[in-house]
Amino acid sequence: MAVKICLLGGETISEMVAQCAQLAMILEVSTPTKPGNVDRFHEYADTKFEHFLASAVGVYPVFRRASQSRRGVGTLIKDAVLQSMKWHSGGNTHFGTFLLLIPLSMAAGELVENGNLGSKGSLLVLRDTAQRIVRSTDMLDALEFYEAFRLARVKVKSVPSLDLRDDETAEEIVKRELTLYDLIEMSAHYDMVAREWVNGFSVSFESAKLIAEEINQKSLWDAITITFLRILAKYGDTFITIKFGNEVAEWTKKRAGNLVEFIEKADIKNARNLIQSFDEELISRKINPGSVADIICSGLFIALMGGMRL
Repeated sequence: MAVKICLLGGETISEMVAQCAQLAMILEVSTPTKPGNVDRFHEYADTKFEHFLASAVGVYPVFRRASQSRRGVGTLIKDAVLQSMKWHSGGNTHFGTFLLLIPLSMAAGELVENGNLGSKGSLLVLRDTAQRIVRSTDMLDALEFYEAFRLARVKVKSVPSLDLRDDETAEEIVKRELTLYDLIEMSAHYDMVAREWVNGFSVSFESAKLIAEEINQKSLWDAITITFLRILAKYGDTFITIKFGNEVAEWTKKRAGNLVEFIEKADIKNARNLIQSFDEELISRKINPGSVADIICSGLFIALMGGMRL
């Protein structure tokens, strides 16, 4: 991926990082067809396209602070949820996205400030720095995240202990002196966004690489769509698994894989009707690959921080 980071007249590091995060969120939701996701042409009764745009604009100040911060991941995630909710009534639009973009923004701000982002291999350093930040979280981060989770009313799998929907969980966090990383690690086996924290944001960086490669040969929207389908076909979507079960999740993954195979043989231009049909079927059944969308958003942020421009 080409790397060319520059600050334009009067632009601060925190502004540039926040702009990349905000643009990533806007590009992700504005992509015309990511099957099952809210976009300009498809939405759900309670969550609409404009809710995602309002959230992306509303959280800009939080990303600015994140880029200037070295600690406080939990508080920043909670603040992002609060700012997002102030600007729309569409419920949880970006909780998983915040879980990824907040530590990545913190890492990016640190690297740009130290002059390390923009050099050869700097994206690997970005990944290592983000990993260090999440592993350095503490109990206060866990408690703040617990509050953010309850505010956003996130849909999650029921678990026998430390269920973030239970009132007793905060007491258990304090009693066991659990960090936010501890909480996220416990969910990693069934939540692919949580798994990013544990695995060094590996799929986010994979997405960034795919988008940056595809954009050299395709339009931005096609590059995002094919990357979305590739990630869905390769990893499935744990949000679908939690909401609908393994059978529906596996069916969705297989359908995405069939589309990727067709695109590789016939090009994406010849697959538009098939992609649209898949999209309409998922929307009608309310099957939303929301976890993959979160990872595409973090991939876009990484690509933008790596120098990708439109």
